[in-house]
Amino acid sequence: IKLASNENPLGPSAKAIQAIRDCTSQIYFYPDGAGRKLRGALSRKLSMDCENIILGNGSDEILSIIARVLLHQGDEAIMATPSFLMYEIGANLSQAKIVSVPLNNFRIDLDEMLGAVTPKTRVVFVANPNNPTGTIVKNEEVETFVGQLPEGILAVFDEAYYEYVEAEDFPQTLDLIRNRPNIIVLRTFSKIYGLAGLRIGYGVAAREIVDILNRARSPFNVNFLAQVAALASLTDEEQVRRSRQLVREEKRFFYSHLRRLGLFFVPTEANFILIEVGKKAKQVEHRLLEKGVIVRGMQAYDLPEFMRVTIGTREQNEEFMRELETTLSS
Repeated sequence: IKLASNENPLGPSAKAIQAIRDCTSQIYFYPDGAGRKLRGALSRKLSMDCENIILGNGSDEILSIIARVLLHQGDEAIMATPSFLMYEIGANLSQAKIVSVPLNNFRIDLDEMLGAVTPKTRVVFVANPNNPTGTIVKNEEVETFVGQLPEGILAVFDEAYYEYVEAEDFPQTLDLIRNRPNIIVLRTFSKIYGLAGLRIGYGVAAREIVDILNRARSPFNVNFLAQVAALASLTDEEQVRRSRQLVREEKRFFYSHLRRLGLFFVPTEANFILIEVGKKAKQVEHRLLEKGVIVRGMQAYDLPEFMRVTIGTREQNEEFMRELETTLSS
């Protein structure tokens, strides 16, 4: 059972699988480098112009392009800690200085991020929901943050888990783009749409930002089958609904059982949960692995007493809880 990478245990839409089957005879063609059909579908879904959308080989690629284009030696990039590791990787590759802002009660602190801004700041990375905590920054916080951020600094809102959020005060970041040219919102088909193996994501920003990033993008960066599958996935609202419903129900299952075990956890707005298991966390992780249950240790995130667990199906979650309880009591 793999509960380590925040994948959708229900898998992709049947429509996406069928679309791939229908198109396998066409893979000798190069993909559409501009992704016109997919960008058109996203444009209609998001009520944004096609020129506001950039496609990536996963949203990771767009993060890499942002770092490559906007960050140089001596520049500064602000990010929360702990948060998604790709921000740090991109900044390091560009030889930029990383300015880390600690979480406040497991939440990103936008006020502290604003306080960390200097004349050398070029980019601020905000994962919302944050990975690995699953917590969010709220609409009012984001509006204040964006309103005070200097226009020469790009705010990157990484919303990979956006579709799983239940909170009503989650920011409407796409609306902010219309009035602020220094915002980009990243989303992905890897999580709720179940296309992680195909690598496809997208960014939404002002035309000027998209144009700059497109100049650094490889001509055929998103493969043909990924575009076909993503396009089909957008037509399957039922798959999204079922996936959201699964996580909504199963995270309550997690909460109940973790409370029974007396374990601290961080309530989540994503499809994973951060659990504190104590000083033997690495040993617990290895014991679970020996029993065929793969979870993500948090040593790389400087949370050595925690593990991050993807919310799976009821059967998977029950097995995880059984093995966790057995391991902790041994």
